[in-house]
Amino acid sequence: MHNARPGNPPPNPYPQAHDQRGQYGYAQPPQDGYGQSGYGPAQDTQRLHGAQGSQGGQSGAPAPADRSAAPTAPHSRRLKKKKKKGKGRRGLITTSLVLVSALGLGLVGVGVAKPHLVTDLFSTPDRQSPAPTAPAEPPPAAVLAAAAADAPMPTTAGLSAVLGPLMTGTALGSHVSASVVDLHTGEVLFELDPTEMITPASNTKLVTAAAVLATRGPTYRITTRVVAGPNPGEVVLIGAGDATLGVNSKKFYEGAPQLDTLAAQVKKAMGATPITKVITDGSLFAGSNTGPGWSSDAPQEGNVSRITALMINGARTDIKDREMPFNRYSNPEKAAGEAFAKLLGLPASAVVKGVAPAAPATDPAAQPSAGASAAPVAIVPGLELGAVQSAPLLRQIEQMLTESDNTLAEMLAHQVALARGKPASFEGASAAIEEVVTELGLDPAQSNLSDGSGMSSRNKISPKLLTALLVKAAGGDHPQLADFFNGLPVAGWSGTMLPRFGKVKNAYGLVRAKSGTLDGVNSLSGVLQTADGRMLAFAVLADGVTAGRYPAQDALDKIVAAIASCGCR
Repeated sequence: MHNARPGNPPPNPYPQAHDQRGQYGYAQPPQDGYGQSGYGPAQDTQRLHGAQGSQGGQSGAPAPADRSAAPTAPHSRRLKKKKKKGKGRRGLITTSLVLVSALGLGLVGVGVAKPHLVTDLFSTPDRQSPAPTAPAEPPPAAVLAAAAADAPMPTTAGLSAVLGPLMTGTALGSHVSASVVDLHTGEVLFELDPTEMITPASNTKLVTAAAVLATRGPTYRITTRVVAGPNPGEVVLIGAGDATLGVNSKKFYEGAPQLDTLAAQVKKAMGATPITKVITDGSLFAGSNTGPGWSSDAPQEGNVSRITALMINGARTDIKDREMPFNRYSNPEKAAGEAFAKLLGLPASAVVKGVAPAAPATDPAAQPSAGASAAPVAIVPGLELGAVQSAPLLRQIEQMLTESDNTLAEMLAHQVALARGKPASFEGASAAIEEVVTELGLDPAQSNLSDGSGMSSRNKISPKLLTALLVKAAGGDHPQLADFFNGLPVAGWSGTMLPRFGKVKNAYGLVRAKSGTLDGVNSLSGVLQTADGRMLAFAVLADGVTAGRYPAQDALDKIVAAIASCGCR
């Protein structure tokens, strides 16, 4: 699940910020005692937060984001290898894909710029035009191809002969479970203890992605608002659970909304009234800001942040840093408030934690928001002064899957809880996701989650459930899942799959998969095209790994590459 880099360190309730100072002058190093002295989450006041959706288009290529955590020692070796092979690898991918296309295996529209497994397996769903306040998103390119449904299918005997020796006595250890099925029909082609409940690590994100699409939908946008505070001159920045919110145009997530846009709206709305205080309201989220089963120092390690309803840039202190782990704000809500205060010309000492006033009782049609009205509007407590919207959630899902962004995964899981009317907490999110699993017709007994990212060692999922989910997403009976595969990175080409399959290059460009890594845990699940042009879904999970991360990854890559290169008939 992780890609660690050596050398990274891991009553007003908001006192003056202390150094170290970051890019915007308000970053803080990790501090003990978060959650004490007024920093704990308040009660849910969802009616005040307006995390609203609007229809929008789809995203293009996702921006880099978070990866999951792992041992640091071998990383420099693997980074050097990736840099050396980067240019040649792309040439090899393109060559292999063009050759496969020439052989008539259904690979259509493969280009040098961006390889795809296959095209037109899923048509791009029709989308309504975005709301006037949100920019249109370009439609996504086709992800999976029209692999012929009548392409020869591997036989169980053929796959067993090839995979059996690769599943036992390897770096994956003694507790390995696997499932390989036909993506078109769901027919089981190979199994090894497929219902065994295994710690999935970041393979959890596959379930989270499906739950977000099934509840919020791909075009939903999260709205971050500012309203007038209880006293003249006070403004309230209300967190709605958008991890991607940036400060200005220099931001971590492509297409994300910006605080400077909000600040301009608020200044205009306040007119001649001086702004004296910024109140941050993160009460949309409830419960702990760290997940059950996380290591006690997970946020300090930088593989995930504390999960708060209000944050900027995924709680990263330095948006120029694109390599995992990241330095994170010890108090993401406070950091966002200080960034907003600075944009309004206020010091950090002007930021306090609180709860937004209720919206004015006046009919909204007769009392428009101050930011939207050209005529003077009386500034009353709770009046909306400005609002910005996130990119459609499909883009966030792509970013989350492609780079295994743990913070983004948890924020999206909390959106599932909100969509289901549950508390926006780890417990509420897990319960809501499990509900979706059941409603999709999957076996709820095969999934037991404690978080949405896979950082929790308490998560348990079976390979059978993961392949069944992939079949559901490809089948067309659940149109809300039609965009599910957009974010899965391509072997040897993108995201967390870029450095993978280096020892079995025949899989380059033919596999889209989600990896997972925790201490003693390695997993790999996704879809692939066989040598005969058949599309298969696979999941291989191991949680008794003792040989180390990289040998286990190589063993998984070898298994998946064997399936892709084998007709096995």
